[in-house]
Amino acid sequence: MSMKSINRFLYGPTPEEKVRGWQQKLRTEQRQLDKEIRQLDTATAKARTTLKQLASKGDVKSARILAKEVVRSNKQKDRLHVSKARLGSIGVQLQHQMAMIKVTGSLQKSTEIMKLSNSLVKLPQISAAMREMSMEMTKAGIMEEMLDDTLEGLDEDEELEEEADEEVEKVLFELTDGKLGQAGKVGGELPSTEDAEEEDEQDREMERTIMDIDELFKGSKVTLSGNKRKMAANPTPEMLKRMKVNSESTPASNSSSGPTKPVSRPVTVRDEEEEEAAQNFAPGGDADYFAEEDDEGRFFGGGLTDEQKQILNIFDRAGGEGAQDEEASDLNAVGIRRLLSKLEKAVAKNQDHRSKYPNAPEKFIDSEADLDAAIKALLPLAQAPTIAYPELIKSGATALLVGLLSHENMDIVIDVVEVIHEFTDEDVGGEDEDNDEDEEDEEGQVIRKSEDALKDLIDSLVTSQTLELLVQNLSRMDEKEETDRQGVFHTLGIFENVLASRPILAETLVSTTTIVRWLLNRIIQKEHDDNRGYAAEVLSILVQSSRSNRLVLAKEDGIDIILRALNAFRNRDPAGPDETEFMENVFDALCSSLAEPEIRERFQQAEGVDLMVLIMKENRASKSRAIKVLDYALSGPLGAANCTTFVEAVGLKPLFSAFMGKSSKKSKSGTAMPASEDIGHILGVISSLFANLDSDSPPRIRVLAKFVEAEYEKIDRLVELREQAESRLKITDREINVEKKELLSAGEDIAGMEDLFLLRRLDGGLFTLQTIDVLLAWVIMEDDGIKQHVEMLFGRRGKTIKDIEKVLRGYLDNIGEVDAEDETPEAMASAAQRTILGGLIGFVEGC
Repeated sequence: MSMKSINRFLYGPTPEEKVRGWQQKLRTEQRQLDKEIRQLDTATAKARTTLKQLASKGDVKSARILAKEVVRSNKQKDRLHVSKARLGSIGVQLQHQMAMIKVTGSLQKSTEIMKLSNSLVKLPQISAAMREMSMEMTKAGIMEEMLDDTLEGLDEDEELEEEADEEVEKVLFELTDGKLGQAGKVGGELPSTEDAEEEDEQDREMERTIMDIDELFKGSKVTLSGNKRKMAANPTPEMLKRMKVNSESTPASNSSSGPTKPVSRPVTVRDEEEEEAAQNFAPGGDADYFAEEDDEGRFFGGGLTDEQKQILNIFDRAGGEGAQDEEASDLNAVGIRRLLSKLEKAVAKNQDHRSKYPNAPEKFIDSEADLDAAIKALLPLAQAPTIAYPELIKSGATALLVGLLSHENMDIVIDVVEVIHEFTDEDVGGEDEDNDEDEEDEEGQVIRKSEDALKDLIDSLVTSQTLELLVQNLSRMDEKEETDRQGVFHTLGIFENVLASRPILAETLVSTTTIVRWLLNRIIQKEHDDNRGYAAEVLSILVQSSRSNRLVLAKEDGIDIILRALNAFRNRDPAGPDETEFMENVFDALCSSLAEPEIRERFQQAEGVDLMVLIMKENRASKSRAIKVLDYALSGPLGAANCTTFVEAVGLKPLFSAFMGKSSKKSKSGTAMPASEDIGHILGVISSLFANLDSDSPPRIRVLAKFVEAEYEKIDRLVELREQAESRLKITDREINVEKKELLSAGEDIAGMEDLFLLRRLDGGLFTLQTIDVLLAWVIMEDDGIKQHVEMLFGRRGKTIKDIEKVLRGYLDNIGEVDAEDETPEAMASAAQRTILGGLIGFVEGC
């Protein structure tokens, strides 16, 4: 595997690796959309509560503003759900691409992926990621170039203003129990706290001035065609001066009354609506556009319309959480210390109130709300890890946060989990990469510092026993509740982030916690959701890391649980891309575990071989994965017992049906030609059967009989596959020779690159050729009729059995000498392989 990594570094990822990378990015973006949807749900719930309070006080105007915000949130949530579905559709298309790669060896152009990608680029939340992925797919040949007009449809979301009024009335009616709004247009007059004319006037006023609260925090972006004005991405000072409102002027006057600057300028024609928008822009003249710190056309203070300020004031009056904490955006050392000091005070105050009034929640609820706000105020620190993380460690804030993981209030615990998840994200400090540095080295240094800061923070968290507390809290969370379900998701995300940044901590996580037991209990649940899929992914990562982790899995009855989870896919295909990923992660965890002798024995005892055979017979999506598991379970001397079990479980029939490309009657797929990856595993299983089954034993005779039946059709298939492998190898050798000549002409020394070239040859067909020739040597040694048939087929192609000998000698030369005292499974397998090859070469040499 390490040699493949070197090969990948020099020659780039394979098509399969590219597709898997895109699939991983899609899953990341889907999780991000899920996070945004949950945040919208939280914001909507708060707006609904505030709306009811305002309605009970008779504040109709403010209630209508929040009602429109509820409508907007629902619309935005619908768009996010649609976008998530489109991401899933791209995932399905990439699955098809993976299948085509196995057949054709290359990626195919897809208009469906291009269409879906172009539509997703319009969504701001995933626009950058989709553009990057689209460019990669374009280079890979899946897509045409991105369309220039993909962003033209962004303003379509703005038509909310025209169609929301009726829905607003319905929302008001539902949330205020009929006190405000209308149930629909079919009824007559409904109870109201204002007369009809006044309400109509308010509606018209709101229609002219309302602006989306989401746009408020992103920066106003409005159009000239309506009541809004669009500002350029980089406005000039002249443009800003033109938009600045003179607070001393009289808006109602048509003439320019009041003091004006004596600057001559061309007369411009402006619409009346445009004038109204200008008068309503930054009322009070509080927008200072010309401060020294305001560069590149950005403005941070003022710039709010009356309506925007009104929305903020509504939330301030209702509870204060609607306004953004100015300290959160101040990410320098002083601002960070201020945030940490605020957190420390909030923790101390809450602890004091809880200790004084343990049985009077009303006495400490306010301090709990302050603590909640102080924790959430830390989230922006992930944008500046090089400054914030050292300060977190030095000030002891990490220990303070870890201590809150034991808080009595699970909402506080989940807040902390979310913050740690954000802090440990591998993309922290990503905004630093957007800084246009003059030299690439400087930009690279920023990224390197971010990675170092992240590793230091993770080490600090681990030292404070964060991993243990996180695992303990998993049992405290009730996933029937949305908030707790989100907490579990963030907890698993922390584990993934920690393992990605510090793989060495995988053993620490398993040895010091009960995480493996919890993950196994989670994946065995029948109902599938995001957290179940995430649990399988984390489990797969853990068991790939070390032998000790795999033994813990076996100790927790992990093999039995994994087999029970996979049994669900024996008679059905996964329901969608998410469940497909879950299935693949569970299969990968099983394959990794089978490297250990103890687990192979348990796999046989748990009837794992029998289950894989049953899955093969059903011809479902899990079939190819089952063949891969059998290849791992039967390989080497440790697989001898499983080989016998495989034949006794009637596994030869479905195996050779797959080998020949025959589809079972139960198969719902149109074609059954096996993919190249499946062929490799099938050949591996057959080779293991010949290597491990005793001579003249009934199971071995049954295997050999498969090559004799139907007039040696399996031999014909082997020779056909050999010819294909030779053709691929010739192309690879030609490419390598060209590269060698180029390197030599450039004065490069290629003596140390032979191992890399060998790796390319193995991937380019040599390994398949070697496996096939081992099988051919076995069968011609076992049966004279097969030998004659092979000689006839080779003669038609201008070859002899001596060509098999040449390939086998090269195979033997590539297997290094093994120390006789080395009893590791790898050493035992290599020694057995050398012995087998020596015997086969001796026989073929005498032919």
